[in-house]
Formats: sequence, C-alpha cells, structure tokens
Amino acid sequence: MSLLKDFKDFAVKGNVIDLAVAVIIGGAFGKIVSALVADLIMPVVGLVVGKIDFSNLFFVLGDMPAGTPRTLEALKKANIPVLAYGDFLTITLNFLILAFVIFLMVRMIAKLKRAQPEEAPPPPPTPEDVLLLREIRDSLKR
Repeated sequence: MSLLKDFKDFAVKGNVIDLAVAVIIGGAFGKIVSALVADLIMPVVGLVVGKIDFSNLFFVLGDMPAGTPRTLEALKKANIPVLAYGDFLTITLNFLILAFVIFLMVRMIAKLKRAQPEEAPPPPPTPEDVLLLREIRDSLKR
C-alpha cells in the first residue's frame, strides 16, 4: 500500500504536472517549427540557392539498376543504399530554429525576473532587551 501512496504523492506534485504540460506543449511547438521549416523556410532557401528541393538531396552508395528513376523515394523502394543528407539538413535547421526560440524565451523570462522589484524582507523582530530599554527610557522621561 505504501508504494501506491508514494506514487500518488510523486505524481500529484506540481513539478511532475508542470513537466507533463511542458512536454505536451513542446511536442506541439516542435510540430509548428517543423512545419515552419519545411513549408516556409526551406522553399525560400531552395529558391535562393537554385530551386533545390532539400528533401531530394542524396548520394547513391550502391549501383543503380537501369531504368530506376533518380529520386530518393524510388531508390529507397528499390532498396538501393543512399545517403540522404537533405533530410538531415532540414532537421538540423529545424533544431537550430527551435533552440533559438527557446533561448529567446528563457532570456525574456530572465529579464522579466530581473525587472520585477524584489520585496524587501520583513524587518527582524526587535529583541526583547531593546524593548525593555525603551520602556525604561519612556518611563524616565515621564
């Protein structure tokens, strides 16, 4: 029974729930960045460097049978070994954009934390001997 109680205490803690939310949002954000890279950035980069489709950049590592179209999809279907570096370039760019956006978010949060005025800690309670001396002083003044 103790194992279930310990697991419940662990699962209900705020950090675990925060982590679960972060993983879900991160997965969705990763899909957004993937779509941004694949559908918006890579076509523009391909247009700038000469209408290259990055998904079809590859080196053939084996012998190509005659009549096989020279596309990545056709070569993979024919089980011809290829080094498909175009997908790697796209995924690397995807990672760099995602890392940069996360860096900007962390940096912004750090700035916001520094900009917030910190509350002054409450003054320490006055020691009892000081209170007693004040009472004596006040009674001597009267």
